[in-house]
Amino acid sequence: MSTEPEPAEDAGNAEDAEDVEPGTPGAAEEGDTAEGGDSAEGTAVEGAGTAVEGAGQLSEAAAELAAQRLERERIAQRKAEKRAPIPAGAKLSGQAADLLAAVRAVESGEKPVAAVFSEPAAAAPRPAPEPRPRPVAAGAGVAPVVSSPGAMEAVRSVLTEGGAPEALAPQVASALGEGAEERLRADPWQLLRVSGVRPEQADGFARALLGAECGPDDERRGRAVTVWLLEQAALAGHTALEMPALTAALAKRGVPDPEAAVQDSIAEGDALVFHDPLDPTAPQAETNQEDGEDEEDQERPVRVLVGLEQYALAEESLADGLGRLINSVPKEDGSGAEWERVADGLGGSAAELVRAVARHGLVLHTGGEASLAEPAALVGAAGGLGLRAWAAAHSPVGRDRFAALTGGARGHDSGSDGQDDDSPGVATVAGLLSGAEGPGRDADGALDLDLLVVLDAPQLDVETAALLTESLPDGARLVLAGDPAVLWSVGPGRVFADLLAARVCPQVASRRPDPGPLGELVSGIGIGELSQVEAPGKEVVIVPVRDAGEAVHRTVQLVADSVPRAIGIPPEETQVITPGHGGAAGTRVLNAALKERLNPGPGRFGGFDPGDRIAYSPVPGRTLPGHVVKADADGLHLTCAGEAVVVPKEQVEQSVRHGWALTAHQAVGGRWPAVVVVLPGDAAQVLSRPWVYTAFGRADRHLSVVHGVDQALPRAVAEVPAKPRTTRLPVVLAPQVPTAG
Repeated sequence: MSTEPEPAEDAGNAEDAEDVEPGTPGAAEEGDTAEGGDSAEGTAVEGAGTAVEGAGQLSEAAAELAAQRLERERIAQRKAEKRAPIPAGAKLSGQAADLLAAVRAVESGEKPVAAVFSEPAAAAPRPAPEPRPRPVAAGAGVAPVVSSPGAMEAVRSVLTEGGAPEALAPQVASALGEGAEERLRADPWQLLRVSGVRPEQADGFARALLGAECGPDDERRGRAVTVWLLEQAALAGHTALEMPALTAALAKRGVPDPEAAVQDSIAEGDALVFHDPLDPTAPQAETNQEDGEDEEDQERPVRVLVGLEQYALAEESLADGLGRLINSVPKEDGSGAEWERVADGLGGSAAELVRAVARHGLVLHTGGEASLAEPAALVGAAGGLGLRAWAAAHSPVGRDRFAALTGGARGHDSGSDGQDDDSPGVATVAGLLSGAEGPGRDADGALDLDLLVVLDAPQLDVETAALLTESLPDGARLVLAGDPAVLWSVGPGRVFADLLAARVCPQVASRRPDPGPLGELVSGIGIGELSQVEAPGKEVVIVPVRDAGEAVHRTVQLVADSVPRAIGIPPEETQVITPGHGGAAGTRVLNAALKERLNPGPGRFGGFDPGDRIAYSPVPGRTLPGHVVKADADGLHLTCAGEAVVVPKEQVEQSVRHGWALTAHQAVGGRWPAVVVVLPGDAAQVLSRPWVYTAFGRADRHLSVVHGVDQALPRAVAEVPAKPRTTRLPVVLAPQVPTAG
């Protein structure tokens, strides 16, 4: 590795490390992020719909949300037919959870609160398709739900009376639904359902409305804080919390009787309780038929978990879908001899993958960037055997890279522009679920395909994974492929890691190493070793810095001058990655400095000018790199992955950031010719092996590391693994698969 001569030195304090994964409820609000409410995972930027040209059409975000809501309703109906409903009271509204993940924290005061979502009405069912249908955007032609002016004014009135900002009114109306004003007056702590509102702020609101009646022992407060803590835990990746952790967090929040608060929440249907065996694979104790007593003196040890219904439903639906794939016989397309002939022609781990997919409905595939050649070979071979094969990536960048490997059609172009109908198609996961991309759906609402390969599988949260599995037709095959060493999903759950640990289906580990010095460096990080590598072509360069100010200066110098001159990679093909949005060398400061150097301008439209590089988040957890084209009365015109996007001006502040510098979670799923990773001194406490692996692994040809954390970098690689997440998927999946593979 090349190293510039300046000495490195720690500097500054951590202000805003949004890629850190807190392991305890409420961690995100305790100051781990300067924005106070951005997801601890680093990408929960406020989402708002993409304005689509033409009247009568929903935005991309609204269409996606409508499609997901329809799928959730179908999942719930399907589960109701299978078994009795979960005995926990009425269902929670999904609107509050959507907003919680979508809206940036309001308490920081750095940005004003604004409405970020208008929940669309239920979308019309998709018509029965032709034999090979073209995809239809979900929810097209359905207008979003909008509160009446009178209802909105009533909400503003009660907010003002309680000392809360009037600007919260649209979010309150969306979170609480019809009768929001009455609900707030009856229970002021319902304000916690709004993203970014913290318990102390809700307490002040309640005191203003209730006066002497307000107290910390109020049952309404205990229930609201319980739900809020579970929502905060979901932001940190947990689908449930152990009872001791939840009661301890409630006590910390000033709830006098935490256990009573939890039980009250369960009784009211705000939360669910689970008694999960510590070893889900252990056999249950047999019962003596004569006296009714267990042969064992003690019952199986269990852990008591508490969670929100939406994640319980998602995990159980996911387990049902996975069990259906594992236990079913895949569709017979091509004889065993034909599959074997294809495998023999490939050899190595690619052949193992083909053989596993030939015989099984669910297969896991692991490996780095080079291993993508194996699922690419699989989908190509499947098309030749008559299967309708599709692949889905986490991001448009990943989609386009995989499409180049397969020679398949992007988005929904399969079968057009000269493409063979049997050639594989490549979409994004979000586009596939919303209907904006992909093969369309059949008359039963299932995806019209035989084989689906999901790339970047570690980025699947439980809700997205449940929607995918429930969308597959009977007899379909599912391959989950990805690198288990990268950062986990922004949303709750660790689906890929849980499935790898459960060993319930075939697993194929690629034996294709990532090439060159960069591949050697990243592979070492994956096993906890940060070693020097020979980089004769300056593939890896270390740039020591003394403080955050110097880190910003050297970063701009690298992007604008050094990398283009020495490596031949222009600034538009270089991506900067840093641990968080805030701080003296976070994305905000770096983007401001890079804009001043690369595309100076007055920022006439919300701080943006034509030519600015941006990161657009149409919905929480999704980041689309792009550029500003222009701005007019319709909004900010962008181009993202070659597609035109118009963001209404009232949504720009919440959903668009400058994109020369990203966090690692925003960058996951993408690759760039050159990457500059910035590690200022205040990043030392938030680094982990998955973060370093993910950030360094985004580089194709060149990696520069602006290094100001001294020994914290090798220590993080060697000693700081991913923080654990509490999930229930292994427990609910175990009964679906009696015999583990």
